[in-house]
Amino acid sequence: MAVSVESLELENFETLPLHSRRCVFWEVDRAGTSPAIDTVIAAGSSNDTAGPESEFDKEAWLSGLLLEWGVCCQVAVESTTERVVGAAFYSPPGRVPRAHHFPTAPVGADAVLLTTIQMEPGFETHAVALLDAVVSDLVRRGVRAVEAFGFTGDDESLAMDLVTLLLGSGLAADVCSRCILPTDILKEFGFEVVAEDPYLPRLRLELDEGLGWKSQVERALRKLVETSTPPALAGTVPQPVTCSAASSSAKV
Repeated sequence: MAVSVESLELENFETLPLHSRRCVFWEVDRAGTSPAIDTVIAAGSSNDTAGPESEFDKEAWLSGLLLEWGVCCQVAVESTTERVVGAAFYSPPGRVPRAHHFPTAPVGADAVLLTTIQMEPGFETHAVALLDAVVSDLVRRGVRAVEAFGFTGDDESLAMDLVTLLLGSGLAADVCSRCILPTDILKEFGFEVVAEDPYLPRLRLELDEGLGWKSQVERALRKLVETSTPPALAGTVPQPVTCSAASSSAKV
């Protein structure tokens, strides 16, 4: 299946997959929520992996960031149907309220934060193309590095209980496990741990070392193609996933 990657424009917000369009785990801080998101969190959720949802707040966050900073989301588009099948969000860390709650914060002053990559089922291997577009965009803008928070959960039940306490003030409905990038996937993409933590390490990918990032991404792509599809990348799997261009049409 041919997929192209392009920057998301605000007028195309409604083309995003449902979860990418509604989840505001990264974009909204529990301490300063809007009435819309506060109602959602207070009501709770029957799906512990869904996280806080507010399409209004997500669009407002995206609109403000596009206006003040520029491109902050790359989307993968299936060429035949023109359906958006994946999205990668990234931002200056100061515009990501949830980042301050991680035990390995803060993000480096010279880095942009990659919050999540979400792929629709059947398109998981194209996550690498999204990361490629993110990196290319940031290199052109003179950014030195991209960082991300990973999730490491050998004992997943215990790990998620701790993550809920740390990131959601004990409210399961305020945490979206699907939007926290798996540490192993980040390492395959070439990221290196710069702040250790048993469950929520912070990782970094240097962008000022020539084309080294390109070969790392290509190796990750080959590995994903040669092995079975990592369930963590599927948007419908209830576990941490890669749930955030330089090139307006990168073909895969």
